[in-house]
Amino acid sequence: MDDWVLKALQRWPNVPALFGWLGLDRRGRWLIQGETISHARIVETINRNYGVDAHGRWYFQNGPQRGYIQLASTPLILFVAEDQSGLITHNQLPVTRVDDAHLDEEGALVLLTEHGAGELIGSDLPWALERMSSHNRAIDDDTLSAALALPSGSQTNITLSFASTTLPLRRLDFADMPATLAFERQPTPREGEKTATKAMD
Repeated sequence: MDDWVLKALQRWPNVPALFGWLGLDRRGRWLIQGETISHARIVETINRNYGVDAHGRWYFQNGPQRGYIQLASTPLILFVAEDQSGLITHNQLPVTRVDDAHLDEEGALVLLTEHGAGELIGSDLPWALERMSSHNRAIDDDTLSAALALPSGSQTNITLSFASTTLPLRRLDFADMPATLAFERQPTPREGEKTATKAMD
């Protein structure tokens, strides 16, 4: 978090949180009331001040006010770095560790990184497919189709290599991901929690 944000929180610690205004789409774009935020400085500010609370609700800390984020998929969207050596989050954090790998029913790849759960953007899936294998062989369409047909929660015969680790790839339905990976797609207020009707100026 930026220093100005931390100072604002100390000065005004009980500002009501904002729900339902902000979002993150599956391309890693920030949204406000459904419209893409394109102003570079605003995007950079949200990127730096993006966090998660104890309930798995992700938010933008806008000074003393917390604006909770509605997620189209996962809290992070992952991209292949420009040098093709690794991954980076939509808010520009390098990924150095992946603890779990999941494949949903549509073939989307979701990784549990040190920063949280992130879906690899669809256009970068070929990078991941090159790093997948089954019984020490490159995967083919039949192997992938068989994995997609498995029930949610099953372990597939596919592994994913990332950095110096090899991870088993598990099938996990899109609807099951929030509970399994500990995040909320549509954050809601807890009992007794104060809420705001508009963002602070």
